[in-house]
Amino acid sequence: EVTRFPSYAEEMRGGTANCTVIISDELIGCPVVTNPDILIAMNDASLTRFQPKLKQNGILIFDSSLINGEAFREDIEAFGVPATEMARKIGDTKSANMVLLGALIAKSGLVNKPSVFKALESSISESIKKHIAGNKKAITEGMKYIENKKS
Repeated sequence: EVTRFPSYAEEMRGGTANCTVIISDELIGCPVVTNPDILIAMNDASLTRFQPKLKQNGILIFDSSLINGEAFREDIEAFGVPATEMARKIGDTKSANMVLLGALIAKSGLVNKPSVFKALESSISESIKKHIAGNKKAITEGMKYIENKKS
């Protein structure tokens, strides 16, 4: 079971945008999460706002191209990925989120790469299908980054 609950209203006023995603083997009764197991932060404002809510022993994956990584809690695992820089090298800084998705896949094992690629192909509208190859490359590079850190 999967659900998502995006919040973009604050972004329109200059705040942080966020999206809660729940993946569960059971029926999901409510899309609201107060203390997530995993946090992906793409900027300092999001890190500041959401890191305090991350569960103890939770996983933080952050874009180290944009976040310096000096103020992390002691009771979480933090993994910096230079996602914006990696995306720039791939050819599109807008794919930094896909690099971080790849890092999440490699670190958590919640989903596998073939499933993510299949979902990507089936959920993207025809007008932006030209970005699929770049997104797949970004996901793969994010996975490789974390896998190389393990060795």
